[in-house]
Amino acid sequence: MLSYAQAKLKPIRQVKSFEDWVVNQFGRKLYSIFFKTYTEKVWGMPCDEMSADWAAQRIKGLSLGAAVLDGLKRSLGLNKRPNDGMATKTLLEHFRYPRLGPGMMWDAARDHVVAGGNTVLMGHALKQLSQDQVSGEWRVAASTRDGETVTIKAKHVISSAPMRELASRIHPVPRTLGNALSLGYRDFLTVALMIKSPDLFPDNWIYIHDPRVQVGRVQNFRSWSPEMVPDPDIACVGLEYFCFEGDGLWASSDEDLIALATKEMALMGLIKDEQVVGGAVVRQEKAYPVYDETYAQNVAEMRAELEASFPTLHLVGRNGMHRYNNQDHAMMTAMLTARNIEAGEKIYDIWAVNEDAEYHEGGNDAEQKIAAAAALTEGERAALESVRDVPARAAKRAA
Repeated sequence: MLSYAQAKLKPIRQVKSFEDWVVNQFGRKLYSIFFKTYTEKVWGMPCDEMSADWAAQRIKGLSLGAAVLDGLKRSLGLNKRPNDGMATKTLLEHFRYPRLGPGMMWDAARDHVVAGGNTVLMGHALKQLSQDQVSGEWRVAASTRDGETVTIKAKHVISSAPMRELASRIHPVPRTLGNALSLGYRDFLTVALMIKSPDLFPDNWIYIHDPRVQVGRVQNFRSWSPEMVPDPDIACVGLEYFCFEGDGLWASSDEDLIALATKEMALMGLIKDEQVVGGAVVRQEKAYPVYDETYAQNVAEMRAELEASFPTLHLVGRNGMHRYNNQDHAMMTAMLTARNIEAGEKIYDIWAVNEDAEYHEGGNDAEQKIAAAAALTEGERAALESVRDVPARAAKRAA
């Protein structure tokens, strides 16, 4: 509390890094014992080299005072209303989760697309994007697993691929390609352990700050949904390790990673070694776009050139926009991009979709236009206020 008071009395005036932002918000003591170790596990870089943008986006609205007050109210029974995320999102208590995991959403999306008479091509790798300078038509060249090349013609292209990968495949090559190539990513792997136990703990996940172990977070899959772990005598947890593609962790064998996860679970006192009856490893490249000191300028320059030279090439999603959005916000950028294409104009600024968006319905000419083009879903209506085109919002405020 003394450290928190000092931060409030003498805050860091020029906030440049993640460390500066968190120290101002929570005090140096809590930063050092709570935020620093976990954050550096996730990003693999010192907190004083990370941009403050990440903290401002992901922890916005939460302070030590707000967290303590919320805890006191709940412990005394004074605040019985569950936090649905409309107040402080970091203190969220309830949200919906697919009973068999998020993959159900993508299966349903594929089935919906196919049912509409369209095609979903799996196992194809993008080779090149080129645009006819006269007609504006795109030629998308992709290779199959067998090495064959497939060419698709399109009026619009929507990309959720990492900006770094996309830039090198556009023809002609963008002038700001060098900026995209300098964008960084943090990779990720999950070690799932099957454990002889009815259950281990009631939490969905536990964040691991302990510097003695490499694991950053432990998920308890049965707490997400009982149907994900159908055997009542077997618990399944996922240990999340943050790494860079090609480093020691990434290159380790599955057997070594399962042994490491087992050892660290026992070290933390969550299990005994002999309880583990099996395991599996899943690797995910480019799980997190890195917010370093130069990322914002690199993204801005790449975005500006693509919007000027290729207005029918649309960037969406976490990696497509190099923005650390949550899954729902990433999906929303794609949904609203489709609405913009339908309307034939930029009704929504998808770059305004982010973690600190305020959700509520509203009405204006833009909404009426888009509603006339196609009926909005409940989720899209809920996000309208936060994603209206920035100039339009500024004009409304001025009026």
